[in-house]
Amino acid sequence: MNNQAKKDGQLSSIRDFILWGERRFIDAEIFFGHGTDNALDESAALVLKTVDQPYDLDEEALDIKLSEEQKEEVIALVEKRIEERQPAAYLIGEALFAGLPYYVDERVLVPRSPIAELILEHFSPWIAADKVSRILDLCTGSGCIAIACSHAFPDAAVDAVDLSADALDVCRINIERHNKTDKVKAIESDLFESLADQRYDVIVSNPPYVCTAEWEALPEEFHHEPGMGFKGGESGLDLVDTILSEASSHLNPNGILVVEVGSSAETLLEKYPMVPFCWLEFEFGGDGVFLLTAEQLVASQPYFKKMSR
Repeated sequence: MNNQAKKDGQLSSIRDFILWGERRFIDAEIFFGHGTDNALDESAALVLKTVDQPYDLDEEALDIKLSEEQKEEVIALVEKRIEERQPAAYLIGEALFAGLPYYVDERVLVPRSPIAELILEHFSPWIAADKVSRILDLCTGSGCIAIACSHAFPDAAVDAVDLSADALDVCRINIERHNKTDKVKAIESDLFESLADQRYDVIVSNPPYVCTAEWEALPEEFHHEPGMGFKGGESGLDLVDTILSEASSHLNPNGILVVEVGSSAETLLEKYPMVPFCWLEFEFGGDGVFLLTAEQLVASQPYFKKMSR
């Protein structure tokens, strides 16, 4: 073991290493926000994956002893997390979304959108689950939203769209891992550009929405992620504006549009004060996600076109 681990005493069990990692992360003042929001959960995610144990491990099983090889691997990853400020998900190659594991690396953002909660609730009460036959996930990245939607709506066809060929490579890995090759299709497209006249019952998107100034000020952990997944231009709304102006042409009459805009929510409201955005609330945290119906989008088109001039 390294010197720091020796100073903390002899460590042997899963519990020992989770608590040791928690202390190391607190002392190092690392930033959390890539699937966890505290040092204990971050340490647990890293340790449990490294020793090939489930995240819901029984209390008694926490006393399982680690092999010397496992100890060295855990210590090395904890120290790398501190020294390089890489998100833990990249170090272990996995992140959870809507209760399911996804492969991730630095070609995609780490899944963490509150949209997961909406998917698990089948977008209720805004649309009837039995009326959903086609779903579009714009800016899919790892494919987590698209694949989670396919699990929630097993009979629906899902298109997973991204402009990044690298991101789509990761998306395809996850499509195969979740046995969704017959239901989820990865498509390279600049938003709606390659979708022709395709229409959907649900369009969901977690697009780049961070303004330039905010992006530059983000903690170091975020700068390990692809900048393309964050940067929404000077206002943060470059892609959101396009989605709003074009989505109605790709929604079925009773369809819905769900978009995460995070910290750009206030800017969006200032730009489109007459648009009846429905801002969704989440039991497990998160904000900055709006919903519009197809009818509302059609009615708002003159306003979107006016602001885009």
